[in-house]
Amino acid sequence: MLRHMATTLSALDTEAMDRARKLVERPEKAQTMWPVLGAAALLAVSTLAFATAMFVAPPLTNEHSARDHAAE
Repeated sequence: MLRHMATTLSALDTEAMDRARKLVERPEKAQTMWPVLGAAALLAVSTLAFATAMFVAPPLTNEHSARDHAAE
């Protein structure tokens, strides 16, 4: 029975059905690169800012230097 149904011709016009499906489908939006480029630029700027802060900031020491011990 399934074979008979698969081989029978449809009463619907296939070209008209294809055209109707194309008209009903939503058009795909073109994806832009601007959000990706903006995020990459923000990441690059923040990375450079943190790197500059690391080089400019004075070093932190938790131990006294040898010069301080010799003076006592």
